[in-house]
Amino acid sequence: MLATFMEVLDTAIASVALPYIAGSLSASTDEATWVLTSYLVANAVILPASNWFALKFGRKNFLVTCVIIFTVSSFFCGAAPSLAFILIARIVQGAGGGALQPLSQAILLESFPPRKRAMAMAVFAFGVVVAPVLGPTLGGWLTDTYSWRYAFYINIPVGALAVFMISRFVKDPPYIKNAKVGKFDNIGFGLLAVWTGCLQVVLDKGQEDDWFGAVWLRWAVFFFVIAFVWFVIHSWRKRDSLVNLRTLKDRNFAIGCALIMMFGVCIYSMITILPLFYQELLGYTAFTAGLVVAPRGIGSILGMPIIGWLGGKVDARYLLTFGFIVFGFMALAFGNVNLGISPWTLLWPIVISGFALSFVFVPITTQAYGTLRNEQIGNASGIFNLVRNIGGSIGISVAQTLLTRRSDFHQNQIIGSIPSSGYWFEQRAYILSHFLGRQFGTANGAIAGQAEIYKQIGQQSLLWAFVDVFRWMALLGFGCIALVWLFKKIQPGRKAPAGAH
Repeated sequence: MLATFMEVLDTAIASVALPYIAGSLSASTDEATWVLTSYLVANAVILPASNWFALKFGRKNFLVTCVIIFTVSSFFCGAAPSLAFILIARIVQGAGGGALQPLSQAILLESFPPRKRAMAMAVFAFGVVVAPVLGPTLGGWLTDTYSWRYAFYINIPVGALAVFMISRFVKDPPYIKNAKVGKFDNIGFGLLAVWTGCLQVVLDKGQEDDWFGAVWLRWAVFFFVIAFVWFVIHSWRKRDSLVNLRTLKDRNFAIGCALIMMFGVCIYSMITILPLFYQELLGYTAFTAGLVVAPRGIGSILGMPIIGWLGGKVDARYLLTFGFIVFGFMALAFGNVNLGISPWTLLWPIVISGFALSFVFVPITTQAYGTLRNEQIGNASGIFNLVRNIGGSIGISVAQTLLTRRSDFHQNQIIGSIPSSGYWFEQRAYILSHFLGRQFGTANGAIAGQAEIYKQIGQQSLLWAFVDVFRWMALLGFGCIALVWLFKKIQPGRKAPAGAH
């Protein structure tokens, strides 16, 4: 869990520090976003390929090597003198970090019998669910108090501790020690790099360049589709493919992948847009906004021991249903925001939403892996984590796009319902022009008054865009419940179905 926590935390911290990185390295904000994109592309490529490397070099050796690569590259990210240097360091860091989540998850799942996996996943969830919540707060504090470089330097002591702990306590299972690994699948790896890279770039840059309005984006989508279809056919037919997609024949695992993708859309979009609401509309700093949303981590921490205890006693489908229902209602509560709320207004919805998330991640994981053999878990973990990360990227991209498009829509609606010759508009314009005329002169008062009205319309339009996104997230959360009941039942507290060991 320590390695996973470090990797996920670093992703969230870096996003907060982007404006400071851009200013320090004499780069534009758009150029600085490649600090995130380059990392995510390298991360996505290595994720599903991690099982082959683990079988080839030994899981423990590969995990320690990845932690060392991640930690050393974190130092070079912090010491970067230029944008090109930090981008290269981030690519190396992403390659090292890509295997941390699936390897950690596979080790945990194989180390515990099925009846204790819920408790193990509850501990692992601290790294996956809590880290993205704590990241913006910690990143904002480090950046404001010291420098953005410490957002990367903080990985060094954590990485050193992780290397020591893994070397001391992790052991490879017999089937990995005796594994016969085929030749490296060059075609599969090349196709994987192309489609994951194209998808990530399209999702990250699509809104900036008007999606299909940009020629280069249309080409990127074309190469993504070709490479993805070819990759699926290749991986399904080839016996020793880099990623064994035939694992998806298992019904529970396939449904688990679909649910974890939707979960990724929900959690990452919420983590992204809620701090944005406080910063864009209420004028909070990055650190203050992170501090306001941090109680979600408290809710998750409170929920983990409970779900760890209930996981071995209650049907996971009931736990998942509860988690998605509560998440949906909390998203609806966020949909009641306005421009007059205090930092405490959403405290309980934020805490309860974090509590609900612990009832989602852990049961999805135990259900998805519950009918797989131990030998299948390494490969399955790579697919599972890749799908979750893709869901997160889609959620962030869709949320940002919806905020822009719905804000424009609501602005047109508001302007259309307030005619410039109407009584209320003219009265408001007169009051503002008279007041502002004292500050800017009588001749400029009317212009300043109309500008202030337009600013207020823009704020209200953006507010309604946030409301729309929150409510659509609630619908997505409720929609996940239908998929939950497609899982095959795994009897809690007993051995998994035949073939699960």
